[in-house]
Amino acid sequence: MMKSRIDARFAALKAEDRAAFVAYVMAGDPNRATALDILKGLPAAGADLIELGFPFSDPMAEGPPIQKAAQRALKDGMTLKGVLELAAEFRQGDDTTPLIMMGYLNPLVTWGFEAFAQAAAAAGIDGLIIVDCPPEEADPLADALDAADISLIRLATPTTDDKRLPVVLRRTSGFVYYVSVTGVTGAKEADAEAVRPAVARIRAASGLPVAVGFGIRTPERAGAIAQVADAAVVGSALVDEVAEALERNEDVTARVLSKVQSLAKAVRSARTAPVSA
Repeated sequence: MMKSRIDARFAALKAEDRAAFVAYVMAGDPNRATALDILKGLPAAGADLIELGFPFSDPMAEGPPIQKAAQRALKDGMTLKGVLELAAEFRQGDDTTPLIMMGYLNPLVTWGFEAFAQAAAAAGIDGLIIVDCPPEEADPLADALDAADISLIRLATPTTDDKRLPVVLRRTSGFVYYVSVTGVTGAKEADAEAVRPAVARIRAASGLPVAVGFGIRTPERAGAIAQVADAAVVGSALVDEVAEALERNEDVTARVLSKVQSLAKAVRSARTAPVSA
């Protein structure tokens, strides 16, 4: 298997002694053209990796900001096929930034795991996070992704104890996504000192980089997380910028990318982050 973009990016950041800034955006929010502009602008604004949400009608792990983003995208006609088309257009101008799709299982079941995995690989997708796919039921999806050289990235949470952790980590690659707070996205703030022991435990158990998400809304919070984790993930705060720009009739792309710049700067200027073994 060739070295993935995800592995290559984390290796490069390890050499720089810094954590990654991971930007989450909803594909198709608020419309296809604007979403593509935002996507294309993320690397230059400071995103080291990109999580591309695919809209779903029942996003159970999401708080109101991302729920509304999914609704806007669906209303504009975005589909799972359309998300892959966006990714393929992004790849025409960027062959190095890791692109991870994040969403829910039902659309993939409808498409078919093998067919979806092959289409995603052709579009330049590097990883997949499926929020509602239990590890015990993940083998068919993992098999399809392995065949397409796409990483299945699992979620660990504050309630993932030592007995559960090996189950969660089985067949995980790329990195592990640590959900820093209990509850839905955008509802609580992540505390760096509270997540430090969990990050160390997961890193030791997996041998993979650990990205921390949920509850990171400000540059200060992102910088603090970057001191204890391999990556800081921001999502709700970015989709909030879309909503604010629409409400104020401002330039959506400029507003989102400005927020990305401030968050990425904080991550990059944080003191040396602990790196993976």
